[in-house]
Amino acid sequence: MIVVHHLNNSRSQRVLWALEELGVPYEVKRYERDLKTNLAPNTLKKVHPLGKSPVITDGSITVAESGAIIEYLAQTYGGDDFTPDIGTEAHRQYIYWLHFAEGTLMPQLLLKIIFEKILKSTMPFFVKPIARGIVKKVMKGYVGPNITGNLDFIESHLKNNEWFAGEELSGADIQMSFPLEAWVAKSSNDNNYPEITAYVKRFQARSAYQKALKSGGHYDYA
Repeated sequence: MIVVHHLNNSRSQRVLWALEELGVPYEVKRYERDLKTNLAPNTLKKVHPLGKSPVITDGSITVAESGAIIEYLAQTYGGDDFTPDIGTEAHRQYIYWLHFAEGTLMPQLLLKIIFEKILKSTMPFFVKPIARGIVKKVMKGYVGPNITGNLDFIESHLKNNEWFAGEELSGADIQMSFPLEAWVAKSSNDNNYPEITAYVKRFQARSAYQKALKSGGHYDYA
């Protein structure tokens, strides 16, 4: 049986969702973040050297990285589900969005979170104006415009597509779920992206998603 090494409030929630959509039996082994550092516990390093989640074990096989896990599950247990036919436009979109989520979108969102923490952190009074000046300049000149560009691009795609790759939900939607629902949860007053907001509500309403929430426990972005 597949074991999901599940870190609370993390990307591994979407792996649980993928398994529920595929109807694959699984077991959840829970790990809790350090309350001070917010990092995963060292016990996860016994599963994978980097000690990060998500990671699954399937018998003697260990797979880390959510995109790789989704590909593995689709190829091993998906049958005709989760992956559009190779050579089709839907498959090209599937590959693109599967990589876009962590390769393009998440780095900018993480930079935003880090810089916002810096602005709120305690620091010597003589350092504060310099640090905050640098942060605001980078946010205004680089991070902010990149996030806006990415969200505009996604919003445009979702205006013409119910799902990211074709007419059916695929692994690309599982992969894109985490950054988009995190953004929606933290930007509840932003009405500039109605298609993204509707998309997040659409997949969160799925019965498989709701079952995954019960398996994973508390999840801030739901």
